[in-house]
Formats: sequence, C-alpha cells, structure tokens
Amino acid sequence: MSLPQAPPSRVFVELVPWADRGREKDVVSRGETLPGTCRPLSSAQAQIAPREVHVNGTAMASARPDRAQVVVRVSSTKEAAAEAKKSVSRRLDYVAQSLRQQGVQAENIIVTKDFRRVENAYHMEAEVCVTFTDFGKMQNVCNFLVEKLDSSVSISPPQFFHTAGSVENVRRQACLVAVENAWRKAQEVCNLVGQTLGKPLLIKEEETKEWEGQIEDHQASKLSDSLTVQQKIRSTTIHAASKVFITFEVKGKEKRKKYL
Repeated sequence: MSLPQAPPSRVFVELVPWADRGREKDVVSRGETLPGTCRPLSSAQAQIAPREVHVNGTAMASARPDRAQVVVRVSSTKEAAAEAKKSVSRRLDYVAQSLRQQGVQAENIIVTKDFRRVENAYHMEAEVCVTFTDFGKMQNVCNFLVEKLDSSVSISPPQFFHTAGSVENVRRQACLVAVENAWRKAQEVCNLVGQTLGKPLLIKEEETKEWEGQIEDHQASKLSDSLTVQQKIRSTTIHAASKVFITFEVKGKEKRKKYL
C-alpha cells in the first residue's frame, strides 16, 4: 500500500537546557528582580535536565471492501399452489447446487420464501442472499446463473461492504505508520546535529480522519446501479489518516573507549 509523502513537519530541538522563566530570575544588587530574564543552568543541573526533540508524523492507509452481497430472486405465479411451489423449489435447488459447486459455504447463504395469493392465482417468491469474500468467484456465479436461468430469476447488483475488523485494522495501520514516520524524522534530526535519539517520552495521536471512496467518485456514487464492479469497489474503499505528536529524549553521542 503506497502512502503519500508526508507534509513538512515542524521540528523543535532543545540541546542546551535553560532554567524555567517563571522561577529562575536574575537578582540585581538591590534585591529587585528583572522579569523575563533567565540564566543558564549550572553544569550539574544541565547534566540531569532532559533534552528533547518534538516531531509530528502523518500517514494514510486504505482498505478495499472485504465482503460483497448478492441477492438472487426466484418467482412463479400459477393457478395451482403446488405448481407455484414446485416451480420455485426446482430453480432454488439449481441455484443452491451452483453455489456449492463454486465453494460457497452454507453459513454464507440465507434463503427466505414468501407465498401469497394474487387474484385467482398463487404467487411464490424466494430470495437467496449470498455473501462472498472472493469477488472473482462472485462474478463467475452471477454470470453462470444469468446464462442458465430464465427471466423469472433476477440477480441484484453486488453490494460491497467492510467487516468491523477490516475498518479497525486500517485505522490502526494509519496510526502505526504515522508513529514510524515521526520516529524516522527524529532520528534524522539527531543524526544531523550529532546527537543520539533516546526513548519516546510522549506519544499522542492528535488527529484522525476517515472517508470512503475518492472525492471525484462522490457524484458517481449517487448512480451506483450504473457503476461497474471496479468502480463500486473503488467507491467503497475506506481511507484513514492519522497525525501524531511525539516527544523523544535526546542523548549525547556515546564516546567509545579505546583499548590499548
């Protein structure tokens, strides 16, 4: 999954600690204080005062839909109730057999039936709701049923969607990549100024965004029935963006001991 180039980050590095302005003030000879002035810490204080680098990191992740649902409708209207039921049952059996041959599991198939009287005849209608995880298999099944069955059998356009785990995974991925990008920036800054990057002191996710499809697809999504399968997949692809703020400890370059 390709990630867009992160925007320029504001990086703040403090390599020489100073006393807090609110508490450390120079005292003049008359005992008066000069507000707003500060002095460097003593060498002992400088050794224990933390030195930090602050960076932002951004990243984006996306996920295509991982499920598709198709509804197969079978209907028949006959003068005799038994004939209507028999006609629908025969085609239902054929649909079920075709799904089994394509490896569709029984738990992904839901069948509902409706039987009613219409004027002087009986109307039987059944719906087979099928959930696919393999979109290629879905297209093969739909094309096969359209070819083999008559006009009394209708197949709805596929509806694509995401499972809860898929959505949560793309959110987590965006955040983790943003943290990694921030760490790399901090590492490069420390290398540039001759320091060593230490442990993270603070990690905060400041902003998250989620959207579905691309901006140019929003108008087309209103006419979803006219979209191709690939256009529908693209319009239901979920995108997540994350922005994090991280504070790292900065250490001095370690001196290697020389052994004679």
